[in-house]
Amino acid sequence: MLVVNVALPMPLITTFYYLLPDNLNQAVVGGRVRVPFGKRQVIGIITAINTSINIKLDNIKLVTEVIDRKSIFSDRLWRFLIWSISYYHYPVGKVLFHSLPMLIRKGKQIENAPILQWCLTKKGSLTLPNSLTHAPKQKKALILLLSRPLYRHKLKEVQLDHATLQTLRTKGLCKLSANICDESDDYWRPILRRNSEQLILNNEQATAVCAINSHNEQYIVWLLAGVTGAGKTEVYIKVLENIILKGKQALVLVPEISLTPQTIARFRERFHAPVEVLHSGINEKDKFTVWHKVRCGKSAIVIGTRSALFSPFAKLGIIVIDEEHDCSYKQHDGWRYNARDLAVVLAREENVPIILGTATPALETLYNVKQKKYRQLTLENRVGKAKLANQQLIDLKGKQLTNGLSIELINKMRLHLEAGNQVMLFLNRRGFAPVLLCHECGWIAECKRCDHYYTVHQKTRQLRCHHCDSKLPVSYQCLQCGSTQLIPVGVGTEQIEEALLSKFPNVPVTRIDRDTTAPKGSLELFLSQVNSGGERILIGTQMLAKGHHFPEVTLVSLLNVDGALFSRDFRAAERFAQLYTQVSGRAGRAGKQGEVLLQTHYPEHPLLQKLMSYSYIDFARTMLEERRQANLPPYTSHIMFRAEDHNNKNARLFLDQVRHLLNNTHKDENLLLIGPIPALVPKRSGRFRWQLLLSHPLRIKLQLIVKNIVPLVGTTYQARKVKWSIDVDPIDS
Repeated sequence: MLVVNVALPMPLITTFYYLLPDNLNQAVVGGRVRVPFGKRQVIGIITAINTSINIKLDNIKLVTEVIDRKSIFSDRLWRFLIWSISYYHYPVGKVLFHSLPMLIRKGKQIENAPILQWCLTKKGSLTLPNSLTHAPKQKKALILLLSRPLYRHKLKEVQLDHATLQTLRTKGLCKLSANICDESDDYWRPILRRNSEQLILNNEQATAVCAINSHNEQYIVWLLAGVTGAGKTEVYIKVLENIILKGKQALVLVPEISLTPQTIARFRERFHAPVEVLHSGINEKDKFTVWHKVRCGKSAIVIGTRSALFSPFAKLGIIVIDEEHDCSYKQHDGWRYNARDLAVVLAREENVPIILGTATPALETLYNVKQKKYRQLTLENRVGKAKLANQQLIDLKGKQLTNGLSIELINKMRLHLEAGNQVMLFLNRRGFAPVLLCHECGWIAECKRCDHYYTVHQKTRQLRCHHCDSKLPVSYQCLQCGSTQLIPVGVGTEQIEEALLSKFPNVPVTRIDRDTTAPKGSLELFLSQVNSGGERILIGTQMLAKGHHFPEVTLVSLLNVDGALFSRDFRAAERFAQLYTQVSGRAGRAGKQGEVLLQTHYPEHPLLQKLMSYSYIDFARTMLEERRQANLPPYTSHIMFRAEDHNNKNARLFLDQVRHLLNNTHKDENLLLIGPIPALVPKRSGRFRWQLLLSHPLRIKLQLIVKNIVPLVGTTYQARKVKWSIDVDPIDS
């Protein structure tokens, strides 16, 4: 019998040995097996098959079932995932299973798995749509079915539901058929065509497209750095036309779900080809269907958030990372990978080009351009007649504010609204007010699980912690002195909305934040309302800053940025510069002159003065020089050990032991250790959080140090008492 190494979905660095009986000898590396573990049966993935091994076989258990006869990973995807395990020092089983849809993790069969689609019967093909005039949904479904079959998992995209199709089936007009998908299927190339409408590129766009197309058969990292409104998406589309007309597939990553509706609509408008969507809002059956179609080569373009990176493409031709600077590409718990960085590794493994597009490149990306690892293409001008917005600081010192709004801002809003334009107000603080305070004794409502103030949500009459999401009803009495004089302090988006409804009663107000977009379909509804035109006030958080196109917005205001000017995080200046540039870029995108107003108590602050005087790229170059002088990333490499506990003792003791191990085993004078120190948010969800930072000028040396120390860390006495993790290339503290 052969001995196989099996990775299980558990937080363990090691794999497990199992015996493969002769009657199950069809197992392969990368295939799933069912094995006994303790008193239960679990699904694992074979990572190695050993013909000979120097261990006793007496106590090794037998594999119960072989699920896959061939690997569920392509060779390149397998090598990519194995590299990721090594780089991020994360358990092999957790990484491999993270890359798979939930149904596959649970053992769903893949070979000859059907993809269900609705198609017409003979009777349906002879039925006239007008015969269903009194059933408009059925009529719409019949019209669509007359043109093409409808995949069951894509009914929502054409605004149909299963009940409508079931009704047609009872009438004998359509049926649900199983389309067997396997790798012998031809690609969708024979049915591919471009939709007729084609936009004319300007010189900068045409130059960028030509440069990328001339090297589209090899791995090159392109930084497409264009000012907001410069038409980066049109460059993506033109490049993808060339790729998919060759029968290859494309992956387009966006940082958040909020950006997928407009991206999907744009691509489907331009391509008559299968465009699939992958993000956390999709149910597990549909995720499996999309995964399977991608694996069989039946999908031309996949648009998704960071997890879409692990799709098993049959013939990947290009990767596009939109808004590459965005922090949402970094996974902040569990396997803390950065999808942007891993996408570059995947492109190298697949030998395909990758485009990193943004108006505000990350400093790491600009550093790689400087090192000639990446190639930069620049779009300096906005498309068409759009002009860059005028910028102005409003000094708030000594001025009266009404719900966080200055008189100058209110007057400017009135002028723009009277001209029939739209106004956008940005405040990165949802809720009604960030603090509930007792006027008598100074007591503040605080989440004990996080040592953080509760945020007042007036509409739902709740106090919410935005760290652990715990909720309480709004207090009517002070818990300390019993007074009823409780007042909300500070301003949130909910309060701004309430104030503006009274100040501008005849102007529609749209608030876009996590609270208002929680119901399914609400974000799409809000965006359609905004894009329908007419005067309107938009209020929102960072969701509004990420790549949205609002042609009627002519005035943008950032209401409160002072908190970002004095952060302890060395990345705060970079993030604020990106945020400011992205938000201000929403103004004046359709030929109308835009205006940006920034409210602050510190108009003389050097950061604000630089942003007002220089372009983002020039500003970023000065920040890079400051990072170099301070020996900070990207000029050094960081890896962080994180630990959490419930008593605020064990986590620190554990990290002390880690530091002791590092000092005893690695005598490297270039290795800098900082900590253990509390995290910037020292307590969250009842756990106290500590961290130990490792810094080294050479990434390869730091990786080797951590690789050697990890097996020892897991054996320390305190490791069993804390929840600990390793964060490679951390972006928050």
